[in-house]
Amino acid sequence: MKFLFLFMDGVGLGPDDPASNPLAAAHMPHLHALLGGRKLVAGAAPLETERATLLALDPNLGVAGLPQSATGQAALLTGRNIPEAVGEHYGPKPNPPVADEIRKGTLFSELGGRGYTAALLNAYPQGYFDSIQSGKRLYSAIPLAVTEAGLELKTQTDLDNGTALTADFTGEGWRQFIGPKDMPVLEGPAAGQALADLVRAYDFAFFEYWFSDYAGHRQDAPEAIRLLESFDNVLGGLLAAWEDDAGLILLTSDHGNLEDLATRRHTANPVPGLVIGAPALRGQFCANLHTLADVAPAILQFYPPREI
Repeated sequence: MKFLFLFMDGVGLGPDDPASNPLAAAHMPHLHALLGGRKLVAGAAPLETERATLLALDPNLGVAGLPQSATGQAALLTGRNIPEAVGEHYGPKPNPPVADEIRKGTLFSELGGRGYTAALLNAYPQGYFDSIQSGKRLYSAIPLAVTEAGLELKTQTDLDNGTALTADFTGEGWRQFIGPKDMPVLEGPAAGQALADLVRAYDFAFFEYWFSDYAGHRQDAPEAIRLLESFDNVLGGLLAAWEDDAGLILLTSDHGNLEDLATRRHTANPVPGLVIGAPALRGQFCANLHTLADVAPAILQFYPPREI
């Protein structure tokens, strides 16, 4: 069983209004075909198509206030109601109570303890590690979960070796802002193919796409649409290479943001739970999927402990 957790930061299910919701305005033929011609907007879920199931997941978890990144991501990773446990929605980076909840166990540590391989497929530049070591920067919830599980974050070397991808999938951002200036850049479909190839090396793979949340906070509609259309190109390559009978892809988020550019703040909208794979696998995975805290248990049911 292969599983790709495709995390898309700050994406909720908002109104089908191209004036405020880039997901209603962007040309995303691969996503729309996957959804039977529908857009990723409010009212689309629940939906069942040939290759996909779309659910609306609750990021609020019964706690007052707007959902935030640290607690939302921690809920996805732990299978526990982290906002309730710490008494609030909190973010963007984990505070000590959220970090303590992550240290109690996540998908990464649980899968390792059961005898399975897991990895975060994002490459991080050397400057990121330098900032962490100096104390100028804190881990966000996802890399904290990875490192607390005893796994290593991927580096420039992994990127050069073809065993990791940049956060924008293609490497374009690294070449422009980090370097080297002559580093190769993948076309979208090729990046999607590369992502599918990387997943095959692990039982469970996670990829974090955070540009969507940045675009939402900036309220930059043209940039948001450009990012979504670029994402869709990558998705097309991934879908072409993915074997539905071999496993599942989950695309989900921690909170809403991008779907409402009328505000810089997060939203209380439900987030998509888009599941891609064979119908039987999807049915089993989605049977008890309602909130962010239901995601980790839904994944772990496919990975019973192995005898080591």
